[in-house]
Amino acid sequence: MIAAKLKYVYLIGIGGIGMSGLARYFRLAGKAVSGYDKTPSSLTDEMEQEGIAIHFEDNIEKIGAEVKNNPSPDDTLIIYTPAVPEEHSELQYFRQGGFNIMKRADVLGAVSQGHYLVAVAGTHGKTTTTTLITHILKSASMDCAAFLGGVSKNYNTNVLTGGNNSKGAMVVEADEYDRSFLKLNPDIAVITSTDPDHLDIYGDRAHVREGYSLFAKRLKRNGTLVTKQKLINELEYSGSAVTYSLEDGGSNFYAKNISVLNGSYTYDVVTPHGEIKSVKLGVGGMHNIENSVAAAAVALLLEVDSETIRMALETFKGVKRRFDYQINTPELVYIDDYAHHPAELKACISSVKALYPGKKVTGIFQPHLFTRTRDFADDFARSLELLDSIILLDIYPARELPIPGIDSAMLLKKINNPNKKLCTRAGVLDAVTRNLPEVLITMGAGDIDRLVEPLKEALLRQTEHA
Repeated sequence: MIAAKLKYVYLIGIGGIGMSGLARYFRLAGKAVSGYDKTPSSLTDEMEQEGIAIHFEDNIEKIGAEVKNNPSPDDTLIIYTPAVPEEHSELQYFRQGGFNIMKRADVLGAVSQGHYLVAVAGTHGKTTTTTLITHILKSASMDCAAFLGGVSKNYNTNVLTGGNNSKGAMVVEADEYDRSFLKLNPDIAVITSTDPDHLDIYGDRAHVREGYSLFAKRLKRNGTLVTKQKLINELEYSGSAVTYSLEDGGSNFYAKNISVLNGSYTYDVVTPHGEIKSVKLGVGGMHNIENSVAAAAVALLLEVDSETIRMALETFKGVKRRFDYQINTPELVYIDDYAHHPAELKACISSVKALYPGKKVTGIFQPHLFTRTRDFADDFARSLELLDSIILLDIYPARELPIPGIDSAMLLKKINNPNKKLCTRAGVLDAVTRNLPEVLITMGAGDIDRLVEPLKEALLRQTEHA
């Protein structure tokens, strides 16, 4: 367990969604929290407003004196993300100084010990599913802590602490990157998908599947796996399991009587114990109906009553950057989404097209990572072809160096749609407002989120003068 006497926590890569959750957790626990990140973001802005000191230059001199002067493991903990390069000067400083240094995954594993743990993994859907489960449990007045992979719009944060019961339930998003989820020992494990991703870590699809199988085997004795019917055999798991799906396919939990009304979904959730009738989901996207079925399955395993589940799904406001409506008027719809994998793009675009039939859908996409763009270029092209008009930004490198021949121009050539173009970040506002879209989607996991507010404001000005 993390030492209760701890005074100072310093995070290298504090702006990442998982790292920011730990930073907020320790601040709420009364620790002095500070850290470094490469670039400012809306998350770092919020954390600074909460009293967390952050700097954006890899510079030992920027580290607070209270951290530097307290190398004792009882006093100070240094947390780093695997995305930080080993040669990072601050990381090297702490290593050479004999500080107590832990990876993010190890810290989350230690923090979750002693709790009844619900861990949600998957290439897609894990953030929304984790947040849905948390909202249902909170709606049921359960003592629940949570580490979310996005900012909940109901609670305006990505970390929630329970009450005074340190052994209460904890819901966490289980990150597959760097096999971080293998540090967790859940009581309930949810696996939403095992599509290949992070091939720079895993190498191939077989090793991705192996990683998820190992995660399922991390379940505690008498634990339960919740996963899709089609994955149960792939995961080579022989313990207790329940299955779910969007529609009936032999699963224990599924949705039926799905209908769309005014951009919202209504449906019934079929369970082994009866049906939850007339569910109205508070967010868009057919994929989110499936996520809500998984969340309902977990809630029922935790003995939440059906009416509480139904009401919680209706009051769920969603997650920032997950099918996130920015403008929703008869004249113009603007949705922002974190989609950065071909399957996520396909799910997002297909849902938008289904919700707004007959309307022209324009998408702005920022590819994330050179390796992911290289590994899935053809799949990205096929997904983006679902759009009526495509605007492609430069690849967001994140932790990577450029790869020769891998750029957005290469991807653009693969897209079989004449209504496509490359655009700089600086030119996006002009490109969009010159030809006002009917439906606009921004998609990507990089810094495209910094364009959301300027785009929203520019579009609203244009519609006011139209």
